[in-house]
Amino acid sequence: MDNTFSVYKIDDRSLIAFIKREIHNLALQLGFKPHRAAETDIIVAELTSNLIKYANGGELLYRANHNGSFNEIEIYCLDKGIGIDNIAKIMNDGYSTSSTLGHGIGAIKRLSNDFQIYSMRGWGTVQYVKICDKADHPISASSTGLDFSAISVNYPGERLCGDGYHIKHSKKGFQIFVGDGLGHGANAHEAVGQAIRAFKQCTESHPVAMLRYVHDYVKKSRGLVATIASVDYETQSWNICGIGNINTRIYSGLDNKTYTPYNGIIGHNIPRTINSTVVPYQKHQVIVMHSDGLRTRWNLSELNSIIKQSPGIIASALYKDNVRGTDDATILVGKII
Repeated sequence: MDNTFSVYKIDDRSLIAFIKREIHNLALQLGFKPHRAAETDIIVAELTSNLIKYANGGELLYRANHNGSFNEIEIYCLDKGIGIDNIAKIMNDGYSTSSTLGHGIGAIKRLSNDFQIYSMRGWGTVQYVKICDKADHPISASSTGLDFSAISVNYPGERLCGDGYHIKHSKKGFQIFVGDGLGHGANAHEAVGQAIRAFKQCTESHPVAMLRYVHDYVKKSRGLVATIASVDYETQSWNICGIGNINTRIYSGLDNKTYTPYNGIIGHNIPRTINSTVVPYQKHQVIVMHSDGLRTRWNLSELNSIIKQSPGIIASALYKDNVRGTDDATILVGKII
């Protein structure tokens, strides 16, 4: 199942029916019962109508996802409106700022399996909704020590994404791969797909050795840039190494550092000498990795308490403010728990 998000700019009420029908059909394809698909309709209608009503438009991102034994639809709703002063207050049924019944946000929360919202006055709002095929399906916390979310979107007009990511876990630790095939479209998609296949089958655990393995595997492809961030539980350390312009930043409390990759193209030309950067691995760290589909000059400290939010909310907030719209874009946010 494709892990990229479809993106719609919502700036006219006439789009709501179209998007609602599209996601409704997707829900049925995933095996949602008619009643659950109808509940999905309510969620989508509330999200999109609120964008028009309160924010003069915004963006809706959605995708289908298979998660173990069940199917789900994930939705991000982003706007640059005036923001919400008191989120707790608007979650209560009956509260409205527009002379309506005030059931919108409460309905979204009740009908979804997971609902999260972050807003700041003058900045706007990001919302995340997860709708599982069964309304009572519990959302369990990560058992791997890493809680993560990722958003990938295609270059406008393309059907395939030239970016990709994958995370491998073992008893010794985990490795995060984020890659960007050169250009966009089918050839870039194939290059990053080959790289992920190589990453999955590679038995090495050090990012330098893994990147060299991927380099040899994808030599017949268009090529790509990529970074691998590897955690070793025994040494309690990160090893980070990248080739090309994948941006990687780790927050430890209020402190953060960006890790600079090497110049080169995986599959074509990489430096003879490559070394990883070793960083202490600590609980509550936040790692952010993204392709050049997002601007690099961002600062989480500008968003009130955003670091306390879930990885998905952090990823969507950074996406909202920094997506270029001129290339594929991927952002992965992980939290050490």
